[in-house]
Amino acid sequence: MNLYPLIFNPIFKERLWGGDKLREELHKSINQPLIGESWEISTVKGDVSIINNGALKGTSLQALIEEHPKATLGENVYKRFGTDFPLLIKFIDAAQDLSIQVHPNNELAKKRHNSFGKTEMWYIMEADPNSSIIIGFNRDVSKEEYQAHLEKKTLTQLLNYEKVKHGDMFFIPAGKIHAIGAGVLLAEIQQTSDITYRVYDFDRKDKNGNYRELHTELALDAIDFQRKDDFHKFYNKTENIENQAVNSPYFTTSYLKITQTTSFKLPQDSFHIYMGVGGKGSLQYKNIELPLEKGNTLLVPACCSEITLTGAVEVLQVHC
Repeated sequence: MNLYPLIFNPIFKERLWGGDKLREELHKSINQPLIGESWEISTVKGDVSIINNGALKGTSLQALIEEHPKATLGENVYKRFGTDFPLLIKFIDAAQDLSIQVHPNNELAKKRHNSFGKTEMWYIMEADPNSSIIIGFNRDVSKEEYQAHLEKKTLTQLLNYEKVKHGDMFFIPAGKIHAIGAGVLLAEIQQTSDITYRVYDFDRKDKNGNYRELHTELALDAIDFQRKDDFHKFYNKTENIENQAVNSPYFTTSYLKITQTTSFKLPQDSFHIYMGVGGKGSLQYKNIELPLEKGNTLLVPACCSEITLTGAVEVLQVHC
């Protein structure tokens, strides 16, 4: 089969802290409240993305990978991960503060959950005035000090708050404690994992009047208690080229600001993902043209060697 760039049906997730920006700002077809996440590309068990364009419409991403692994993923990605798709791609709308949480690394996640770990990154698409995120500690702390503050419900005294604005980019390795603050709309790129250790939830109750589960003991072995200023990623915004911003063992992300028709030759050792984070444009491959605008996501299989971007659009390009 001749593969081509793919659009998927988004998978919407109801969250206690969800808002209405996914519908109002990203024009998602949502008709229920409290939708906090739009999973754009996923092979998480029970939440596998379904193709929504072309001859493959109705096919799951996992089925496509198993049928055409190297053409879809690329030789190098297939060697590293087999038929496991390594990334989970989301848009997140936080109308309220998220819980304070941490994710395990590969070793711990494999041992406990037979899963990938969860290293991730955020691109801030919109932020209300004075919105902030929590990322890491504000100084080195000991495990004992952390536990004491957790018990006294004063954990926030130890945490590092960062005010955010449109265009800010943050890298969150597994082990770094973090939380998205109220009023933030962001794009999230992460390893394929849905494992979260929730350590503090501001004593909130869910819609049924119950406190959400905490993972206090599990989190202790996952947290990096050192203060590290390694999270804020600064990047160039030169127009019509790939401006690399994050280069990790799990994914590489570049920022593109397209202002004129520009073609890109793509290495075929990996698939490429394009997330629209601002403006409006299109992606062309051979005789196919697909919309690429704020709020939508495309997957270009590894066998597609050249694409053209047009319009006035801001894009995150991701590959492994």
